Amino acid sequence: MVISEEQLDQYRVEGISLRVVRDGMEVNDVMGIVVAWDADSVVIRKRNRKVVKLSRGYVYEPVTAPRTQL
Repeated sequence: MVISEEQLDQYRVEGISLRVVRDGMEVNDVMGIVVAWDADSVVIRKRNRKVVKLSRGYVYEPVTAPRTQL
């Protein structure tokens, strides 16, 4: 399931902090805000101001929501 353009734009405009669930281990989650995206990837700015480019195929959810188990 790929995250939609509309959902990414809503997260970016509202500045919502996200959790990106990449696998079953919580320690591997990436947390930050959406900066940009293209057809295949999303750029997330982490709290330490570093940016990471991640696949759109991962689970993107607000930090305030319960973590999705994979």
